[in-house]
Amino acid sequence: MISLTIAQVAHAVGGEIALAGNDTPETVVSGAVDTDSRLIGSGDIFVAKPGADTDGHLFVGCAAAAGAALAIVEHVVEVAPGVSQIVVPDAVAALAALAREVVKRVREAGDLRVVGITGSNGKTTTKNLLARILEGEGETVAPKASFNNEVGAPLTMLRVTGATRFLVSEFGASAPGEIARLAGLVDPDVGVVLMVGMAHAGGFGGIEATFHAKSELVRAIHSGGLAVLNADDARVAAMAPIAAERAATVRWFGRGPAATDVRADDVEVTASGTSFVVTADGLSLPVRLRVLGEHHVMNALAALATATALGVSLADAVARLETVEIAERWRMQPLGSDRVRIINDAYNASPDSMAAALRTLAQITGPGERTVAVLGAMSELGEYAEEEHDRIGLLAVRLGIQRIVVVGADARRMFLEAVAQGSWDNEAVFFETADEAFDYLRGELREGDRVLVKSSNSAGLRFLGDRLGESFS
Repeated sequence: MISLTIAQVAHAVGGEIALAGNDTPETVVSGAVDTDSRLIGSGDIFVAKPGADTDGHLFVGCAAAAGAALAIVEHVVEVAPGVSQIVVPDAVAALAALAREVVKRVREAGDLRVVGITGSNGKTTTKNLLARILEGEGETVAPKASFNNEVGAPLTMLRVTGATRFLVSEFGASAPGEIARLAGLVDPDVGVVLMVGMAHAGGFGGIEATFHAKSELVRAIHSGGLAVLNADDARVAAMAPIAAERAATVRWFGRGPAATDVRADDVEVTASGTSFVVTADGLSLPVRLRVLGEHHVMNALAALATATALGVSLADAVARLETVEIAERWRMQPLGSDRVRIINDAYNASPDSMAAALRTLAQITGPGERTVAVLGAMSELGEYAEEEHDRIGLLAVRLGIQRIVVVGADARRMFLEAVAQGSWDNEAVFFETADEAFDYLRGELREGDRVLVKSSNSAGLRFLGDRLGESFS
């Protein structure tokens, strides 16, 4: 975090100061900010966040022992007399307020540009691709993993320094209003909307409600800023009038004719990546994207559209993009070996991303090779869960996936639909647990198999993917 006095922190978060040791209100703090006491080091700031499973106040003493310079708490913790504390009504709200203040100060003092990214799928991949491009231009701060919620987003924002040129924020949400609150902390110069799909539709209350939630980012763009919109998604394209209300310019990306600013043509998918020709503002260049999956072309286009709008040359942006090998751990991550290739994509799943991953599996499997899909549940679909799991079972059969391995009771509808649609000769199998599936697959997989492991995070199949990768490495 940038240097602030304890008094300035207290003012920013609306808290009362309880000093310890030799501290005064003018004592300067400048360490990292975190809600995990295990990550606290000398001079850092610990935010004691109450949680569903435990309470951060129980670990203020641990943070103090690790050298914390300050703790933000909801009540004074007497077992940590060695650390000054700022008492606030709501620790999570205080974290957000501190992030707002820090970003505001850095912006006023320097040339910080803020990019916000949202969408039902592809946020983390796009964030990583864009960060890789922008790092070549100057100090860039972007979320670790999927730090995109009410805690992760502010923690990312608090990493900016006086030298930071770009802050890339990823905004996720499971209910209306969350993106508005997070984006409102930083008033993005650029808002990127990737797609409006069924991810979290259960929490939002349907696809139209999802549209309104994702459009919150466009409404939050700094007046006169830039909206980078997916021209191929009708719902995203419908956000253009909202951008106009913010006097924001619209920059269109996509693969169709409506993508007038940044477009991909001649897309070719292979087991080692995806190639295409990008045309941006009249200039065309070949791109060799090493991240697996045709669906990542759109994420790459979003990153290129944003980077070039921020002043990066297309040639430099493409060269840096081509250095990215995987989007993130557990996202289309190649494991195993040439003999048995495992694609571990089980960090997250929605109907759209599940379908895209299955199509990728079919596209990259050559003659003499066998497609194997290991599928778990898609979470947060609410009333749409049964229908959407049925659709994935049907799609797997129609794509000709040769072995369909469904894991977990919440995913059973995929198995039943696959059987109902004609997968009856042991093409589709069902297991209650990942351990049972692992035992089956260890004996079933053979040379030439291409294996996709795909599920929502809550299903835990990412660890099954890791085990399979180790077994067949």
